[in-house]
Amino acid sequence: MINRAVLVGRLTRDPDLKYTSNGTAVISFNMAVRRPFPNADGERETDFINCVMWRKAAENFANFTHKGSLVGIDGRIQTRNYEKDGQRVYITEVVADNFSLLDPKPQSPQNNESAPQSNANPNDPFVNGGQSIDIQDSDLPF
Repeated sequence: MINRAVLVGRLTRDPDLKYTSNGTAVISFNMAVRRPFPNADGERETDFINCVMWRKAAENFANFTHKGSLVGIDGRIQTRNYEKDGQRVYITEVVADNFSLLDPKPQSPQNNESAPQSNANPNDPFVNGGQSIDIQDSDLPF
């Protein structure tokens, strides 16, 4: 059986690094992933995907990413469930095994004046002059 997920998107908030009772690092994060095709109105929609990463990769991810970071992840889709207030709650998430940092490296201050401008798509809602995007929990559809 094959269960692979490859995503490229921006983090909607700072990753939340925690440790289990036995000291295993685990990080949860949410990625905004733009769909590659327009909807019936000609607009491209965005999916907000829950992800989790474990162990050393989780610690590295926490050290090198922040809200708005452009990242690529490779992992698998996993479902789990639990009971809350007598109701069964189902969770679907991507368990990331590997990640890639996709933001350009910051330029040194002395090279900023002569640096060419980015050819980024001006219609890309995730481009914000290199600044973090501001997505509030109340903006999310769930």
